[in-house]
Amino acid sequence: MATAKAAPGKGLIDPSNHALILIDFQSQMAFATKSIDAVSLRNNAALISKAAKEFGVPAILTTVAEKSFSGPMFEEITSVFAGQELIDRTSMNTWEDERIAVAVNKIGRDRIVLAGLWTSVCIVGPAISALEQGFEVYIICDACGDVSDEAHERAIERMIQAGARPMTSLQYLLELQRDWARGDTYNETVKTAITHGGGYGLGLIYAKTMFNASEGH
Repeated sequence: MATAKAAPGKGLIDPSNHALILIDFQSQMAFATKSIDAVSLRNNAALISKAAKEFGVPAILTTVAEKSFSGPMFEEITSVFAGQELIDRTSMNTWEDERIAVAVNKIGRDRIVLAGLWTSVCIVGPAISALEQGFEVYIICDACGDVSDEAHERAIERMIQAGARPMTSLQYLLELQRDWARGDTYNETVKTAITHGGGYGLGLIYAKTMFNASEGH
């Protein structure tokens, strides 16, 4: 018989058990992205970038043909990771670039969280490749996008069938925090949620303005 314990499940994300790879958040890729609007996409990219930075999650930033074709990575990401090197590739599958393998191995974590453009190419490629090499893979679905709803949804299904686990941007932030009594990250988590959390963020503004409310008490 199972016994309940006050302990988190091993399948949950925490700051010490994964690396985040942000892939091809670039203008040229975004122009043809139709499964999510550009405002939401940029907002969600900022949300997960700030979450990772706040909690000290190691992040790998990668682009494709930045100078010759696809343009710069979203400022919402690069401003958070100011000064961090961008790995610029020619391969559509990030995982096939040796520098990515070196970076992943240097970090030394066997759980990978992915987000980027396009879902059916730039996310499916590394997701399936990493899974086959024994990594656990999580996909932040609303921080990915594709040329159509169909392309995005079929890509997510394909990755789930291969063993990847889907999640959302706000879920990523809140799963890292997980306990409102964690005071060292509470203020930044609330700040990020207020700025990028949509209706949830508005609710936080209301509660704190009207009642000086705090979830940790």
